[in-house]
Amino acid sequence: MLKRLAITIAGCALLLTACGGNGENGGKGSGNGQTPIPSSVAVPSPSGANGTGAVERLKPEQLAQALLEGQYGRVHAQMSEQFRSNVTEEQLQTVYEEIKGSAPEWKSAANMQLNEGRYLVWTNPDERLGLLATFDSEDTITGLQIMPLDIYPDTDKQFTKLAYGLPFEGEWYVFWGGRNVLVNYHYEYAGQRYAYDFIRTQDGFSYSGDPTKNESYYAFGQPILAPREGKVVHVVNDIADNVPVGKMNEEHPAGNVVVIDHDNGEFSFLAHLQMGSVKVKVGDRVAKGDTVGLCGNSGNSSEPHLHYQVSDKQDLFEGKSIRIRWDNELDPLQGTLLGEK
Repeated sequence: MLKRLAITIAGCALLLTACGGNGENGGKGSGNGQTPIPSSVAVPSPSGANGTGAVERLKPEQLAQALLEGQYGRVHAQMSEQFRSNVTEEQLQTVYEEIKGSAPEWKSAANMQLNEGRYLVWTNPDERLGLLATFDSEDTITGLQIMPLDIYPDTDKQFTKLAYGLPFEGEWYVFWGGRNVLVNYHYEYAGQRYAYDFIRTQDGFSYSGDPTKNESYYAFGQPILAPREGKVVHVVNDIADNVPVGKMNEEHPAGNVVVIDHDNGEFSFLAHLQMGSVKVKVGDRVAKGDTVGLCGNSGNSSEPHLHYQVSDKQDLFEGKSIRIRWDNELDPLQGTLLGEK
């Protein structure tokens, strides 16, 4: 992540920081003092539709269909106490009814389960309207948003001339990746539109132990590789790693970074590397698969992760991001795993 994005969700504010989960609870044995808002076992039903006087709680994947069917009371009852205090059932219904004609159906665009939270995205048939919902570990709804989506079909169809390999070893998780702003916050900005943020996970968590220590995160210290051959044209190696989920370094958004010129007007950016870990210098030639540094938490980063993109200029903020043509015709999307274990 190179820039933060604040999204207001129906009266509640949700700050989505790169690779930082959904802002709910910590990982295994985190001891971070956060407690999930308890959810009700059942919600009274005036009609007693299921014969027990209670309404079965929705599974996260069922939310979009429930809204299509007008089950506003059921959805509202499953919201967290804080969420319900900010948004009434009537407000939920009013907002949804206004867009109902534009969304005769919803199709799943992302289903991310990480650090005891869920983050799901759906789009309408023409992909110009998005529905986002976040849930805690007990499937209580903690955030909900419906928003118009900008799409850029012309640049979506323009791939890099070269094919690129994955810039890491092993299996990694796509935290941000895709072609709308709800699954890839970078998409809003031409300079980062086709960027990715990658993390490592185990058993649905990005870390184990103390979440305020970089060493607790599975991605931290992992080798970062050149995605194909080229010449190193820019290196930063002296930016301190941030304390996770703390203050980010907005003055140096890329943090420690390696930029590789692939000799055809395409430049790889491998950002947020660990301080002092960069193993190459400007002028070096690298081969595909060479280690260029280690994954870190430097720059505008809230949690150890790799920001990777290909641009048409050496300067990240002057160039435009290009959609990557991956080896094996991969199409990395939010919430999916890449690479081999």
